[in-house]
Amino acid sequence: MTVTAPRPHRVLADVVRRYEPYDEVAAPAPLRRREAPHGACTLILAWADPLEMTGPGGDSRHAAFLAGMHDGAVVTAFAGHQQGIQVDLTPLGVLRLLGRPTSALTNRIVPLDALDAPTLAALPDRLAHAPSWADRLALVDDALAGLVADSPARPDPEVTHAWTRLCRARGRVAVSTLADETGWSRRHLLTRFRDQVGLAPTTAGRVLRFREAARLLVPGAHGATEPSAARVADVAAACGFADHSHLVREFRDLAGVTPTRYVEEWRHGFPDVQDRAGAAVLPSPS
Repeated sequence: MTVTAPRPHRVLADVVRRYEPYDEVAAPAPLRRREAPHGACTLILAWADPLEMTGPGGDSRHAAFLAGMHDGAVVTAFAGHQQGIQVDLTPLGVLRLLGRPTSALTNRIVPLDALDAPTLAALPDRLAHAPSWADRLALVDDALAGLVADSPARPDPEVTHAWTRLCRARGRVAVSTLADETGWSRRHLLTRFRDQVGLAPTTAGRVLRFREAARLLVPGAHGATEPSAARVADVAAACGFADHSHLVREFRDLAGVTPTRYVEEWRHGFPDVQDRAGAAVLPSPS
């Protein structure tokens, strides 16, 4: 399926990273993916077969849901037909959409009808009956823009600054530096940041560094082909890890596998529906 997703409405510039429509079939064996943390929240607006998911928050089974910020991998599986639109949301964008702390969603996958957000809960059915993908994407854009326009919730400017700095530096900013720049104490910054972003600044930085390392290691990125020891060491240095071993430990903690295993899974062939460096297709269980 080739669908060009539009740029989000201008009021969603700091809320939506991207829209990704998908339509895929897995049969007869289930398609399994490792979804590594990627520094965003994922809104799935689907109207076909549900996903089976196992992650830090336990097991769940939903077709349409919102996944909060994670610091561990989620393994998903489905057999049958999937149709929907994936919306990658910034954590501070989720705060604005829902009007309540993002920390309530940390390491959780919540069905849309449990979010107390009727507009979101109604979207999958509306999308299923829309005549085209262009109409569906326009519906999503209009609904999210309306929610943001009507929301009184706003993140603290200091938290916005700290999160923006971390993202631009790909996680390589000390918490003490962020505290100095905001004029807050480290304790106050930690409390407010974790409440509004969903992860503590140090953990968020780890996730963003991991995300950059995964992007550099997957085949095709900057000429990478195989994750050799030398290649992993180069990426570790480029991303601010202490050494090769530090990067391997972070991959184990955040993705559940070593860098080599992560790239091997990725090479099984991963569809465009998921973020290129954030997901890997797993082989079917023997």
